[in-house]
Amino acid sequence: MWCNGSISALGAFSPSSNLGTPTMKKDTSWGKVSNWYDKVVENDGSYQKQVILPNLVRVLDLKPTDKVLDIACGQGFFSHETAKVAKEVVGFDIGKTLIDLANKTKLKNEQFLVASADKAFPFENSSFDKEFCVLALQNIKDLSNVFKEAARTLKKGGRLVFVLNHPVFRVPQASDWGYDELKKTQYRKVYSYLSEQTVKIDMHPGKPNSPKTISFHRPLQVYFKHLSKSGFAVLRFEEWISHKESQKGPRKIAEDKARKEIPLFLMIEAVKL
Repeated sequence: MWCNGSISALGAFSPSSNLGTPTMKKDTSWGKVSNWYDKVVENDGSYQKQVILPNLVRVLDLKPTDKVLDIACGQGFFSHETAKVAKEVVGFDIGKTLIDLANKTKLKNEQFLVASADKAFPFENSSFDKEFCVLALQNIKDLSNVFKEAARTLKKGGRLVFVLNHPVFRVPQASDWGYDELKKTQYRKVYSYLSEQTVKIDMHPGKPNSPKTISFHRPLQVYFKHLSKSGFAVLRFEEWISHKESQKGPRKIAEDKARKEIPLFLMIEAVKL
């Protein structure tokens, strides 16, 4: 489903007239498990609520005049929070079921539409002051297009903020936790890093007929190269740790220390030159 013209009420965010009528690809997003994912994100103990949201709000430093784009917005969790401060917020995602959820709880200054980040964004040039993308770039195949379109739709001096599962320590099917019994130390094992990989991920491991999604592992240099080619300069780079603690047990001290030393998430903030 393509929501052609659905954001005209937000004035500057009218779809670009030269884009034609895009043909949507098969839904490969987390829309297949939208209700389950919504419950995970909304849980008070989730990483999204306890780690990512407060840090994202701090980094975005939103102003009441800001017009904001949420790239691959999912069910709109982060859009809803930014809309409490920003003037206008638009979110898009390839998963129609996720967009349906976003629309159910949207605020009056929010608009959501179904669109793919692998294609031209359906917005005019220089439409937004700030853009962000949370835990989605690793599920988008055409990274160069995302950065190119983010630059096109941002105003000069506008900022792009994105959050990733840390690509150094969380390599899909190529990293794991280990424990050294002699040193009583929890550590992270990484089997490969520099090679780009396309990995099929079970959304519910161990369950029959589990839905699958695709994750694209890229080393850090790939993100920096594409940002530079698209006309961005990196302003800030942060690594965010888990907020959780282990229950009492022989490995609690080691596990809790590892959580503070080995970050789960990476945040990069870039400015359009």
